[in-house]
Amino acid sequence: MRDTKDIKPLENFNWDEIDTKGEVYKQEEKAKLEAAYDQTFSQIGDQQVTEGTVVSVSDREVVVNIGFKSDGIIPSAEFRYNPELKQGDKVEVFIENQEDSNGQLLLSHKKARILKSWDRVNEAYESGEIIKGYVKSRTKGGLIVDVFGIEAFLPGSQIDVKPIRDYDVFVDKTMEFKVVKINNEFKNVVVSHKALIEDEIEAQKAEIMSHLEKGQVLEGTVKNITSYGVFIDLGGVDGLIHITDLSWGRINHPEEIVKLDEKIKVVILEFDQEKKRIALGLKQLTPHPWDQLDADLKVGDRVKGKVVVIADYGAFVEIIPGVEGLIHVTEMSWSQHLRTAHEFLQVGQEVEAVVLTLDREERKMSLGIKQLMPDPWVNIAEKYPVGSKHSATVRNFTNFGIFVELEEGIDGLIHISDLSWSKKIKHPAEFTKIGEKIDVVILEVDGENRRLSLGHKQLEENPWDVFESIFTVGSEHEGTITSINEKSGAVVNLPYGIDGFCPKGQLQKEDKTPAKVDEKLNFKVIEFSKEAKRIVLSHSRTWRQEEDKPGKKDNPAKKINQTLERTTLGDLDVLASLKEEMTKKENENN
Repeated sequence: MRDTKDIKPLENFNWDEIDTKGEVYKQEEKAKLEAAYDQTFSQIGDQQVTEGTVVSVSDREVVVNIGFKSDGIIPSAEFRYNPELKQGDKVEVFIENQEDSNGQLLLSHKKARILKSWDRVNEAYESGEIIKGYVKSRTKGGLIVDVFGIEAFLPGSQIDVKPIRDYDVFVDKTMEFKVVKINNEFKNVVVSHKALIEDEIEAQKAEIMSHLEKGQVLEGTVKNITSYGVFIDLGGVDGLIHITDLSWGRINHPEEIVKLDEKIKVVILEFDQEKKRIALGLKQLTPHPWDQLDADLKVGDRVKGKVVVIADYGAFVEIIPGVEGLIHVTEMSWSQHLRTAHEFLQVGQEVEAVVLTLDREERKMSLGIKQLMPDPWVNIAEKYPVGSKHSATVRNFTNFGIFVELEEGIDGLIHISDLSWSKKIKHPAEFTKIGEKIDVVILEVDGENRRLSLGHKQLEENPWDVFESIFTVGSEHEGTITSINEKSGAVVNLPYGIDGFCPKGQLQKEDKTPAKVDEKLNFKVIEFSKEAKRIVLSHSRTWRQEEDKPGKKDNPAKKINQTLERTTLGDLDVLASLKEEMTKKENENN
């Protein structure tokens, strides 16, 4: 073997001449060839965006050819928004470096998207272009979507045409969207997936609506439940069952009848082609309850039911599901004074009632419960004969009298003039109070019109029959002035609690001093009227008569005694009782 130490390198060896078959290029020719070779590649520079073609796709990387001396390699994570990326697709790339330390072309798809993202977003918004985005995460009220490298917001209401309950199922998925709102100032973008399918749904709706007919029975799915009704998905178009069309009976909430996602059959009641509105019914698929009502039921029959609704004017009672009757408040009691239905019944209460009216065609029924009790006005004249005395309860006042209740359903009126023999009462409230007991006597009975005329003062004898013989014209009595009217005169309280009136011209005193309230003076009766219950007095005549007839004055007490001597013993008893009663009342008032 030859010793390698003896091998020496060739001097002036030119590697460029290998495989040139002995051809030698001059330096000028070599420069021309290199320039021609360079022209076969794209003229690109660093830090710019260009378009490239996908050469290959793997789980880790995507190889892209931009027409340069070498291909660029981009991590596949930058294309996760587009899982359908394949060989031959055109993509935008950002040239970071034409040649790194290893001679590799460095590209970035993510940076290219970011640089042109706002231009692309605005173009997509203006043109209505359908774009793809990657759902990154869930946020309050919706989802965060990567669109062209920008984080856009997808509201929950824009995910689908039907309500979405679980947003998490959309995370890490790539979906198609439309840009529906852009705020360039705050760099906010809102996208919608719902908008993509609305056009298709509208076409479906139009197709479905064109085949709808009133009375048509369809199957649908309960899509949403509200307090006023239920929305039904009929396979691309929604219809509404109003709460009143869910059941023949009364219900408080639709959830009592249907459940979410339940499949039910419905009937079309009405529909509007233009507004795409469909009114559906559920109860109409079953016979009307009024058709199932007992054919033998008639006015006067007794029925049982449950109170379902109460208003001030009455209560609705359900006889059978879907069949109700109204008990008006006036049919709840024989009483005549005003009351509300809430005082008699409660919702849910089981009651028995009498059928008062029945209209099967109009499907209306009125009921009564007072008819289950005897009418208190039957034989009223025998129960409350004229002249009989009773105790009653004060129920109401009017300017002309007092309405009282003798028993449930039996009311009567005490006229203001029948309250007292001696007192002038301006309003009944001066005499008694609502709710208090008062003794009455029956003055008149009108059973036909259900009226009773009552009196209170008639419980006592008319003292004016006795006063007529005591307060005779010309008699003198001591009285106390209770009030003075400067224009007309004074009111004077006389013995036995009766009041008289002294005109201003008859009030002059002998010593010329003015009369005062609470002052006691002697008065002469100058007028007496039993019918009008009026006594007119004069003080000035008590002293002026002494001027006309000189001599000793008669003793006023003597005149009273003389007057009393003309009364009967029975009258004295009446006066004594009257005085005792009046004194007792005065003490109670004090």
